[in-house]
Amino acid sequence: MTAPDTSPHSTAAPTRVASNFITEIIERDLQEGRYAQIVTRFPPEPNGYAHLGHTFASFLDFQTAVQYGGRYHLRLDDTNPEGESQEFADAIIDDLRWLGWDWGEHLYYASDNFERYYAYAEQLITQGDAYVDSVSGDEMARLRGDPRTPGTPSAYRDRSVAENLDLFRRMRAGEFEDGAHVLRARIDLSSPNMKLRDPVLYRILRAWHYRAGDAWCIYPMYDFQHPLQDAIEGVTHSMCSLEFVDNRAIYDWLMERLAFSPRPHQYEFGRRSLEYTVVSKRKLRQLVQSGVVSGWDDPRMPTLRAQRRLGVTPEAVKAFASAIGVSRTNRTVDIAVYENAVRDDLNHRAPRVMAVLDPVRVTLQGLDAERRLSVPYWPHDVVAASPDGLVALPTGERVSPERAVRDVPLSRELYIEREDFSADPPKGFRRLTPGGTVRLRGAGIIRADSFETDGTGQVTHIRATLLDEDARAGGVIHWVSAEQAVPAEFRLYDRLFRVSNPDGEQGDSPTPDFDPEQPGHDSGPPDTGFLRHLNPDSLRVTRGYVEASVAHDPPETRYQFERQGYFWRDPVDSREDALVFGRIITLKDAWAGGGQKAPKAEERRPRAADPRPKAGAEAAPSTQPALTPEQEADMARLTARGAAEADARTVARDPALLAFLDGAQPGETFAQAASWTVNDLAAALRAGTARVLAADLAPLAQLLASGTVTSRVARDALARAVASGEAPAAIIEREGLAAGLDDTELTRTVREVLERHPAEVQAYRDGKTALLGFFTGQVMRATRGKAEPGRVAQVLGEALAPSAR
Repeated sequence: MTAPDTSPHSTAAPTRVASNFITEIIERDLQEGRYAQIVTRFPPEPNGYAHLGHTFASFLDFQTAVQYGGRYHLRLDDTNPEGESQEFADAIIDDLRWLGWDWGEHLYYASDNFERYYAYAEQLITQGDAYVDSVSGDEMARLRGDPRTPGTPSAYRDRSVAENLDLFRRMRAGEFEDGAHVLRARIDLSSPNMKLRDPVLYRILRAWHYRAGDAWCIYPMYDFQHPLQDAIEGVTHSMCSLEFVDNRAIYDWLMERLAFSPRPHQYEFGRRSLEYTVVSKRKLRQLVQSGVVSGWDDPRMPTLRAQRRLGVTPEAVKAFASAIGVSRTNRTVDIAVYENAVRDDLNHRAPRVMAVLDPVRVTLQGLDAERRLSVPYWPHDVVAASPDGLVALPTGERVSPERAVRDVPLSRELYIEREDFSADPPKGFRRLTPGGTVRLRGAGIIRADSFETDGTGQVTHIRATLLDEDARAGGVIHWVSAEQAVPAEFRLYDRLFRVSNPDGEQGDSPTPDFDPEQPGHDSGPPDTGFLRHLNPDSLRVTRGYVEASVAHDPPETRYQFERQGYFWRDPVDSREDALVFGRIITLKDAWAGGGQKAPKAEERRPRAADPRPKAGAEAAPSTQPALTPEQEADMARLTARGAAEADARTVARDPALLAFLDGAQPGETFAQAASWTVNDLAAALRAGTARVLAADLAPLAQLLASGTVTSRVARDALARAVASGEAPAAIIEREGLAAGLDDTELTRTVREVLERHPAEVQAYRDGKTALLGFFTGQVMRATRGKAEPGRVAQVLGEALAPSAR
């Protein structure tokens, strides 16, 4: 559908998962030898298109594995036949590949293991850990009790193993109607965690499965299938969003009862909601089916397919996922964080050209013949920021700035933007007025002499004079040659909703925005309340002209149309004889700072999280008061410099942290500096005992980002710098803690570790391969954490191979 992005213009640095509580767990597990290799998985359900909510979860799953030399899997959790399809599965796979993920041979479909799930269910029955229940759904809910009242056993809970096996096999054979029986786990009806009150493992459901056809009429529930599939694949760290913290008890119960070893463990991170959109698949389907949008790839939709058509690059999407950070609490992400990631990516990717979206004709006097102007593609700031001193042409070729120009004709007939001329200008108007002057971008200064209007009073024609260069002008406007410009349609996209929380404004019932892990979240009756918050200006279509230079550029070229925004050719509707340009993003946030489109303050305020802790969960921190206007300004300033939204909010509230971080170096390392400030330095900064300088964080972050040091080495050096005041990078250099051990030193260390543990070496070669994790931890200790875990595992594997005896 969408042309592949082969543009070489971006200079974005690789994005990483910043240090967080999950990476700390992984580092501990590697050091202790708990696993031979880190294995993660991303498990979407193929009942819709992947969306921006999936981006955060997939980035965390995949990039974490990459950083620790591990392996990541893509798994389609397709055990709910209603609404799933091959179309959705293929689209998810394609969109994730577009993001740059390559899972190799590790693509899995949960439905390929229906037979194994069934066998595990029979094992639980045989062990007395599961039974067939025959009460109705309403009766089952009643018997479960409530958080204050223990559950009551069903009359069928004490069926014999033989009777349960017989009924379960007959359920599979199709002898019973939907809902007649379910298979339940026998756990604890008095547990304060309602999830453990004999959860349902299998239900009867006669539905066509897009891969299995009609081979099955019973299907496993998510809480049963998901942990089993993790264990089957050898997943080590199963990451999911915070709403599944109570479900972890079922996960652990299954791992124990079925004796998986080594076994995966589940870790929950805070869900990230996104302002001004919805990503509930049910609501996205409503938008499509009701005709509010043109399809799943409508550029106003939050699906990855739509963002691809809009012209957003995978680098921008991953930069956004990296910027919003990982924590233990649910938070709402300002959509400006995403939009700024898109702008930052396009700023160094999109050559500047001119287009007039709402044209009015200008006839020039004082121009004897057409002039050919050489106009640069790139402004001075982009040229100055180029690491190699070169810039890109639309073709992708990198050249010197002097060659990065295009030929622009200046003719007697021009088009300018209608809004750039005012017959009755307001105070401070700095564009063209009767008798006034303005500079044409890259051309010269003109004076408006007269103008014509139609019957409605709209200006239709301006007569102007081209002046000498010694004339003065108050402003600069863009333009195109009326004789050679190319006609085009321009689609001006904006946010789909006019309020920040369309799911929960004015009494609507909020639903989880980012639900990447759990099938079935989108079941239930239609909810149309969110539709009343649609932005009527989310799409405006105009017809105008673009300079002729773009006609021969590659179709996937992204441009900055000067003063208009970032655009590219719509990959679906644009043709060589009928150009259609869609606006990817505006040059500035038109919704912030009290602009015309800025929502009311109450619309921008995220809704408070439910303060009641879930059973079995840590008590959530109390809801913090809204930021003051000064704190809002500080937070905006910090996020603009690159800090994750959650970190920026924390720092903005704390004068000690804010004063410290203001001394950090701006640029690509700022996000990591903010993360360290919040997660590693906060206590010492508040106590006034931190001796490390904020300016010293950038060199340390550069070492970490380049892979020169591991996360453990970086944090150890930072902790020592807090106490000593010595720059952490200087500590690393002085003590030779940089990673990148040469093969000779690493091989020697591995040999010494194996020589100290002959019994474990023999056990490994006898088949106890899980000891690879033990050896990895020993080598990491011996190298003081400076070895890369992935490389350590590789060298160990070679040394422990039978041929190495």
